[in-house]
Amino acid sequence: MGSGGFGVNLNTAGTGLGTGIDVQSTVQQLVQALRAPEQPLLQQQSLFTSQASALNNITGLLNSLQEAVQSLQDPAGPLAARLATSSNENVLRASAAPGTALGSHTIVVNSLATTSSYYSGALATGDTTFGTGQFTLQVGSNAPVVINVDNTNNTLNSLASSINSQNLGVTASVLTDVTGARLSLVSNTSGAAGDLTISGNTTGLSLTKGVTGVNASLTVDGVNIQSASNTVKGAIPGVTLNLIGTSSAPVTLAITPDTNQAANAINSFVSAYNAVAQAINSQFTYTPGTTNQPPLFADSTLAGVQLSLANDVNFSLSGNGGITNLASLGVNLQQDGTLSVDSSALNAALNNSYANVQAFFQQSGPQGGFATHFANDLAAQTDPTRGPLFIDLQGVNSSKTAVADEINNFEAQIAQQQQALLVEYSQVNATLQTLPLLLEQIQSQLSGLGQVTSSR
Repeated sequence: MGSGGFGVNLNTAGTGLGTGIDVQSTVQQLVQALRAPEQPLLQQQSLFTSQASALNNITGLLNSLQEAVQSLQDPAGPLAARLATSSNENVLRASAAPGTALGSHTIVVNSLATTSSYYSGALATGDTTFGTGQFTLQVGSNAPVVINVDNTNNTLNSLASSINSQNLGVTASVLTDVTGARLSLVSNTSGAAGDLTISGNTTGLSLTKGVTGVNASLTVDGVNIQSASNTVKGAIPGVTLNLIGTSSAPVTLAITPDTNQAANAINSFVSAYNAVAQAINSQFTYTPGTTNQPPLFADSTLAGVQLSLANDVNFSLSGNGGITNLASLGVNLQQDGTLSVDSSALNAALNNSYANVQAFFQQSGPQGGFATHFANDLAAQTDPTRGPLFIDLQGVNSSKTAVADEINNFEAQIAQQQQALLVEYSQVNATLQTLPLLLEQIQSQLSGLGQVTSSR
């Protein structure tokens, strides 16, 4: 053996000797590799989440459609709305309740109802005192009431307060202008029934009748009508007359269908239907060249709902004055399953065949009208316990929960493995950090052995 002696030549470059290793980074890379089998589960979870979201969205749109259809079905809804049109709105205006009988009425307003009032002579202010005494106040045929005036209420302000506190059927107030302050007494009831009478006034305050309470007088289709108010109800069933003025010339009041409300309700239905149709169409739209199709692309339950809705909008009647289906109203089915409205055709149908339009939507009998049939189908489709989309959503949520449980179990295993790897690689790191000292000791020992051998 040569004189060079013994030695160990270890190339430690890049091994982590002395400096150790990055334990966290190393373990993180290993854990990432361990998570590879979890990816299909995460993809399933994402799919189920998207399916649930899409089903909830479509269900919400179906509920909105149901409201629109119920509006068309409602016998007191937009299709029953009425317009009351006066030939002279300076004399009378009117409103009609839904379903009011259509027709024309002739009305003559002879006089308006008035509200009885009294007023006092003017005093300097509302707090100026006047003489004491009493007067009797009577409202219509009610029992007369004696108003006592003493030194506690012998100003206009205090007398008004005293009268109002007794709830006599009048409203007392103090009016002030350039001439001074005056007491005003106004009946709470209009017409003859609220006419005021004041007698036996022994106070120093003069009281003068301002307006005599009289009933409104009018004729409706030749029938004499008296009304305590200028708002007349009951003279024409379902109609409220608002008397504005008088005229010896007859006023014509026409009760007609409110075609604007009807058109708006039909257009609202079309918008709601199209929102559902488009949402469903988007789920069945295939995109070539990709595996990422819509979440409900293969959902047979949704396909069944789509078919049911298509049958609903193709509903038809026989006869009915030619208003037999949506197309006869100007509501046309497009190639993509949505609807479009020909406003001119719809307005023509509403103006020329309103009764038939209403019958198309609301007809009674075993078959029922369009809206009745559609509403019944939607009630089944949107049933919150037995509806097909609800059951479909339950299945999706159940699968989503099962996958979530698998992911949670997998993550728990990963967490255990991660902990074990941290312990293992922490030990490796400690070993690597102490190896240079061990190598130095071995080198020193070997060097000593080489010197002993050379000296022999």
